[in-house]
Amino acid sequence: MKKTLLALTAVAAMTGSASAADLGARPYVKAPMPAPVANWTGFYVFGGGGGGLSNADQSVVDTGTGTPLTITQRQGGSGWFGTVGAGYDWQFSGTWVAGVFADGQFGSIRATIQDPTLDITGNQKLETSWAAGVRLGWLVAPNVLSYVNGGYSGAHFGQTNFTTLGGTPVGAHLSSYDRHGWFVGGGVENSLNIFGITSPGWFMKTEYRSAFYNAKTQDELFDGTNLPVGNSIRANSWNQTISTSLVYRFNWTGPVVAKY
Repeated sequence: MKKTLLALTAVAAMTGSASAADLGARPYVKAPMPAPVANWTGFYVFGGGGGGLSNADQSVVDTGTGTPLTITQRQGGSGWFGTVGAGYDWQFSGTWVAGVFADGQFGSIRATIQDPTLDITGNQKLETSWAAGVRLGWLVAPNVLSYVNGGYSGAHFGQTNFTTLGGTPVGAHLSSYDRHGWFVGGGVENSLNIFGITSPGWFMKTEYRSAFYNAKTQDELFDGTNLPVGNSIRANSWNQTISTSLVYRFNWTGPVVAKY
């Protein structure tokens, strides 16, 4: 009996060794890649459009002496515009983004100009404007940036042709002119890779902006001769705009792998 048990034990040991040899080395399994993260650093361009409101605190003064002839009153208007621009962003501290940018606006935002001492009125048109500034944002999600911005702005206002209150031309105008000031604003920018759509590099942003331009005195002039009428309009300007733009980011070829 003992001889039989010893024989069976030897056979089992030999069979186990042969099976282990047949299995060979365990295959190599690559470690899983780390989760991808979005990268906002790089250049971008954008274009879009929107609407705006224009407000101005106006008064009429004597051209020769500068003596006020009326109290200061607020006039306003509205209109539409298009915009194009470019910028560069840096992503830092994981969820913060800072950048510089410049843009231009073109269109027709009109505001009322009046001289109640002569019973005449006209429309002042904001034809073009530009801005250069900085922005600071926080990533609400890897592909969604909420930001504030601010900087320097310039604007060109077209010629204002005066009419009577009934709309009859009176042969007088304000010449076109430029103004300079500053702006503040903010908005949200998000990737268009949503709802199952794949569009690497394409984003959309919606932005509110307030631009403030210092007061300027413009002489009322006769048409043809450009001689002074005798009154001048002194006014500042405050423009508010809301725009939506399509953005393309040159470096955005998809998420990049986090370094570790």
